[in-house]
Amino acid sequence: MAKESSDRTTIDLFANEKRRGRPRSNPLPREQQLRVNKRNQVKRDKEKGLKRIELKVSQDLYDALNEQATASNISRSQLIEHILQQSVSSIFEV
Repeated sequence: MAKESSDRTTIDLFANEKRRGRPRSNPLPREQQLRVNKRNQVKRDKEKGLKRIELKVSQDLYDALNEQATASNISRSQLIEHILQQSVSSIFEV
């Protein structure tokens, strides 16, 4: 019996065949790519004078921030920075 690539009733005949995928565009393994990309991101942020702040918020607040950022057509990070700037400036105006 001949194998026909369009024959799906004999799929077991194709179990050992390696299908061609997308060609590798980077010689590094994925884990190293992520490390290099993160290092480059930190370097870019440092050059821009950005500092990292981490905080944990409730799911409701997270969703509200995402919705507001999407509606304003800005990133969530930009929205949070804007809110913080407004808050800080209003504290020092008093």
